[in-house]
Amino acid sequence: MDYTEHGLTALHEFMDDFVVYRNLNPADSRLPAFAEIQARLGLEESDLPRKAEPAYGRVVAALLEHARQLDGPPAKLERVLYIGDTHLNDGTAFRNICAAGHWPGWAFIGRDAKDQAPQTEIEGSAYLANRWSLLPEFLQFVRARDFALDAATAVVIDLDKTALGARGRNDRVIDQARMEGVEHTVAHLLGPQFDEQAFRTAYEELNLPTYHTFTADNQDYLAYICLILGTGLFELHDLVTRIGSGDMQGFRQFLELVHTRRTELQDSGLLPVHDDVWCNVQAGDPTPFKAFRRNEYLTTSARFGTLPQATAAELLAQRIAVTQEVRAAALKLRECGALVFGVSDKPDEASVPTGEQVQAGMQPLHRLQTVSIGERAP
Repeated sequence: MDYTEHGLTALHEFMDDFVVYRNLNPADSRLPAFAEIQARLGLEESDLPRKAEPAYGRVVAALLEHARQLDGPPAKLERVLYIGDTHLNDGTAFRNICAAGHWPGWAFIGRDAKDQAPQTEIEGSAYLANRWSLLPEFLQFVRARDFALDAATAVVIDLDKTALGARGRNDRVIDQARMEGVEHTVAHLLGPQFDEQAFRTAYEELNLPTYHTFTADNQDYLAYICLILGTGLFELHDLVTRIGSGDMQGFRQFLELVHTRRTELQDSGLLPVHDDVWCNVQAGDPTPFKAFRRNEYLTTSARFGTLPQATAAELLAQRIAVTQEVRAAALKLRECGALVFGVSDKPDEASVPTGEQVQAGMQPLHRLQTVSIGERAP
């Protein structure tokens, strides 16, 4: 599979600030904040809804209706086009958004499978493709089924591993940035006690799907677990054994055990870190390890941009790139009058700079310039 560079751009080029990260507070200040939408919809004041939950679909549907009134020709939304990379998470979010707005829709779920011939599969209203370059074919497909792409259409685009760091093409750079963020955080907090090899062994082991029932596939939880293992309070082998036997059933149980031994963290200086994570988890915050996520923002944003005289393959290995096929489709759909709106499950702390960082000229991920790369036409 051959790729080519299409210059520098930012997601802002085709989304403006119509973007929400995990906290569901829009980057565009003209749109209502999550708390306002939550109250208006009568949602319970409990945990922030995650992407695959029905409440998430209700919030995004409400934001789409607001955004449509702010952008482009006045129109009532009548349909949804969704572009994502995971059949389960994105597919479920798509269906929930459609259900909330009582809209019909189609979803394109893409990836680059380099070891397979190009192919597509239709499951219900999901169009599954093993090439991002099949996106134009998808648009022709829906048009042929009298699915209009106009001002009454909301185009919802997943950011992570879809618009940025395309799955199967460039997604490993996103994962590398996140792992580096974890490592920097743990190394800084442990100081001389940090054992890089032990950290990598623990991280790579517990990041496997086998342990998702324990970690809830939450990188904040995983980062905190690796930190605690680094103190020697628990041993990896013993923890894995307890997870396998069912004696350790979830992260909250692990956190509570650490809390009973919190005084042992006093000498290491990690007690404030533990207490911060503890309080955030008790409050239902899905992003409890703030220090890690702030480092993730730095390690992720550092991978935006280009490299002098680098080939497209070298850029894909070292830089987080905009997916040119998604960019081209979004720009074309905007020309047709459609609303383009970005959604991301990445925590705000890993996506948006602090006030101090803004003063230093740093920007949220959707406004950062980076290289755009697409598959070379045959």
